[in-house]
Amino acid sequence: MHMDTGINTEDRAKIVESLSTVLGDAFMLYLKTHNFHWNVTGPMFSTLHVMFEEQYTEQWNALDDIAERIRALGHFAPATSRRYTELSSIKEEPDVLSAKEMIRQLVDGNEILVRTLRAGVKVADELDDFPTADMLTTRMEVHEKNAWMLRSFLEQGAGSMQGDASSE
Repeated sequence: MHMDTGINTEDRAKIVESLSTVLGDAFMLYLKTHNFHWNVTGPMFSTLHVMFEEQYTEQWNALDDIAERIRALGHFAPATSRRYTELSSIKEEPDVLSAKEMIRQLVDGNEILVRTLRAGVKVADELDDFPTADMLTTRMEVHEKNAWMLRSFLEQGAGSMQGDASSE
């Protein structure tokens, strides 16, 4: 069926390509955060377990919004782990890591996703897709905050995380 929302077919395809990359990075970060929630150990277990859960729950809900935006633009959303792995710059972590290394990887993952989101905002802005730009801008704010919160654990001058560093 013909779609006429003010964004032509070619431009919608460009936006969807960008959104698919966002979805791939977002899914891989969700998966990594959930993995670390299950497998974190050490003196900060309780704090990190709860924080990781809050983050992966919020991320899970956002995945639906991104995929539904792709559908609203008239395309099918990528929906396999294989495709997400191809689309994403965030790599799976097969090993069980120290809490400190988990935090480092989640900071990196959130920052990678912020850069992907920023690129997506540029595409959406250039093509006058304001709902997509708005959604991606909101996601950037969430992931910048997540990175900041996680980074604060690594910036402690003293305390349990410093002790964790000596075991690496």
